[in-house]
Amino acid sequence: MRLMLNTLLLVVAIGLWGCKQEDKRVSMAADVKSDNAAVNIVTKPVIYAFSWVAGEGIEIDRAVTYTNKDGFMELTVDGHNRAFNTIRFEYKVEWLDKSGVLIDTATSKWLQTSAAAKAPFTIKAVAPRTTAVDFRMNTRKIPK
Repeated sequence: MRLMLNTLLLVVAIGLWGCKQEDKRVSMAADVKSDNAAVNIVTKPVIYAFSWVAGEGIEIDRAVTYTNKDGFMELTVDGHNRAFNTIRFEYKVEWLDKSGVLIDTATSKWLQTSAAAKAPFTIKAVAPRTTAVDFRMNTRKIPK
């Protein structure tokens, strides 16, 4: 009983230690963030448990914005893929004005990208209007 309690405490401590604050403006869907290797009903729980403990999958390191010389906000999102396989996903950047209202344009659409196994990646975007002062970015698994 004591061994089981100690093991559980160790797993919880490792999980909490591995938690990292990410930019709240970038939302990573669970099926994008976690290691999504081809799995079956038997191996899926093991892979998810391993990915959770080891911290494998897509991680965002930083999201940087700046205004270019023409007055448009530019976004650079740097991250890395800790998984052992390439992860393909879609992302959508939505731009917000100074009131926090969504600037609805045709350029706010889902775009496909991929992150190579055990490698860094970068996503870049430019606001469609000079009135943009902030952003939010969402991701999702590519629909089949």
